[in-house]
Amino acid sequence: MPPPGVCLNIMRDRQRQEGQGSLNNPEKFCGQDFEQLRTYCLIKRVRFVDETFPPSRDSIGFGLLQPDEMARVVWKRPRNLHSDPQLYVNDVSRFDLCQGQVGNCWFLASLGALTFQQHIRKQVLPCDQGFQKDYAGIFHFRFWRFGKWVDVVIDDKLPTLDDNLIFVRPKTQNEFWPALLEKAYAKVCGSYADMSSGSVSEALMDFTGGVHVRFNLKEAQPDLWETIERAAKVNSLMGCGTPPVKTSGKNNVLPSGLVEGHAYTVTGVAEVLSNGVPEKLLRLWNPWGREEWIGDWSDESPKWQTVGAKEKKELLHNSDDGEFWMSIEDFKRHFTEVDICNLSPEFLDSGNKCVWDSSVHEGRWVQGATAGGCLNYSDTFWMNPQYRVTLTDILAQENGHTSGSCNILVSLMQKPQERFRHLSPNASIGYVIFQVPPSYKEQRGKFPAAFFNSQSPIAKTKAFINSREVTECFQLKPGDYLIVPSTYKPDETANFILSIFSKTKNYTKDSSTNVLESNIPNLEMPKDPLPQQPIYNYEDNPHKKVFLQYSDQYEEVDAEHLQALLNENILKGKTFQSGGFSLDACKSIIAIMDLSTTGKLNAVEFVRLWKKVLAYQEMFYQKDVSHTGHLSLPELQNAIESIGIKVNDELLNLMALRYGDSSGRLTLESYMCLMLRLECMAKIFQNLSDGKGMYLRPSEWLFLTMYS
Repeated sequence: MPPPGVCLNIMRDRQRQEGQGSLNNPEKFCGQDFEQLRTYCLIKRVRFVDETFPPSRDSIGFGLLQPDEMARVVWKRPRNLHSDPQLYVNDVSRFDLCQGQVGNCWFLASLGALTFQQHIRKQVLPCDQGFQKDYAGIFHFRFWRFGKWVDVVIDDKLPTLDDNLIFVRPKTQNEFWPALLEKAYAKVCGSYADMSSGSVSEALMDFTGGVHVRFNLKEAQPDLWETIERAAKVNSLMGCGTPPVKTSGKNNVLPSGLVEGHAYTVTGVAEVLSNGVPEKLLRLWNPWGREEWIGDWSDESPKWQTVGAKEKKELLHNSDDGEFWMSIEDFKRHFTEVDICNLSPEFLDSGNKCVWDSSVHEGRWVQGATAGGCLNYSDTFWMNPQYRVTLTDILAQENGHTSGSCNILVSLMQKPQERFRHLSPNASIGYVIFQVPPSYKEQRGKFPAAFFNSQSPIAKTKAFINSREVTECFQLKPGDYLIVPSTYKPDETANFILSIFSKTKNYTKDSSTNVLESNIPNLEMPKDPLPQQPIYNYEDNPHKKVFLQYSDQYEEVDAEHLQALLNENILKGKTFQSGGFSLDACKSIIAIMDLSTTGKLNAVEFVRLWKKVLAYQEMFYQKDVSHTGHLSLPELQNAIESIGIKVNDELLNLMALRYGDSSGRLTLESYMCLMLRLECMAKIFQNLSDGKGMYLRPSEWLFLTMYS
């Protein structure tokens, strides 16, 4: 049987198809239901305490506070900090908050951007909560996390030192939405400490579930201003960052007034006439709530005397609040990148308004199976997951848009395997795009190594970087393409999400087609080596001695006899490395071959099994081209395909997890157990299905799952 995790994955896939994980039906983080928990607390007249993110030092994490400070931390509810706590005071603003003792300026810069977009903000901060009606010490927030929306429940106990909040601090003492939202995000990251250092793009995407594009300001981009201006007009969230800290490790304030290694929010764009000359300006905000740029167009700059009184009144607000204006030229000089996030890539479109088509695919790189590394590793690159994309010009024609510098955007995001953010370092990731030539138009399934040895990529990511996500834009003609995402080095295991957005209609599918699912009515399974009638003439049967040697007085072989038979005759007694055929494995083999349902094998059943065992033994040594005594995942795939079954990467990965060792390799005995089960399950599907699905009564389902 497949491991329990497989069943959970199937359930999650079905839930996603049914809308779970969508914005309107988010997944319950840690299985907590806000409405049920709040109702329970109101009935019991108690205040909620979150056991999954308790008010303890573990939730703060390591390295943020000194030991003496940690010992003095007191977790307090807002009602213990102020007599009239409010979630919001006069709505929500970036000026409501300033950074505390955790280095999460990247998160707070994104939070500042969020305050501008009311429709997005209401997604993240549900309105069905507060400190007045139905208050029970429980709140919830919503974030988009790696392909799905999650609803995160917290209690309102906040860490304090001397009655002061330790982390994000509200400018208005009785306003608590920033501290509560920060706590919810700390929960999904693992702890407050897990929020220390990051990229502004992470939180921008987690607030929107949208499309993110990063522009490197040190590269020549003549249309950068136009792109930022368009992004502002379509209500994009934008952030940026200064060059990283070089020496002290601290975020020092530079002579320019800017903070090094620091994230800022882009809060506005404007074009003014300065002495009759157009000036392109950006407005930025420092999450510290102080320390501003002191150059041209800053609050005290004489440049403001060169513009009209109306423009000056509208744009200039001279106060020490961390917000300031600067020219696009100074922006490119003093900042390293700008991140733009929107619900669609429409801000990239310089022509007529265009409808972008999209497709999203989840995959996994597995050591020894689908983690082939980049193109530098020519022997293994073909093993990576492959996605075949067909671009048409349908949408472009319908929307009257056929030109532009970009018509397809490809985003690759890696998913962490640990909840705690600091325990999930990012691998260096990227992707390569190939055009499918006419000679491969009819290719079904995974493209072989020969394809990549003969074809050159037509597009790729600029570099492989150890970032959560990489995104690039391209201009491609209608046609067939193959996108291959990978880590830089082979054998790096990680989950990923590949998102494809195009101005033209795109049809995308996993290139490793699973024939076991898509074409099983036409699949010819290997025929049984012997007809299924009783065998009475042992003298004419070459396997009679083996059977008679290990069968009991009733001429049947049970699991213990089969274990001895296989270990002595197949492994020749050499079981010291792998342990040989286990008793449980032999029980499973008997269940597969036991047509009479006796728990033992009679002569007919044994001969059928023995023929298969000998055939699989021969096949094992044929496919073990490396002569290691193990089958790697590519060798296993060749062995499976040689009997007429094709399996996709996902199923191959599951086989590696279930039957392989820590490196995904299979021994002879685990290979035999796998092949016997695979052949059996394929035939069961053939016999009991209509080719599209298999519908079982409860008794049939239990029979298959309990004894197969």
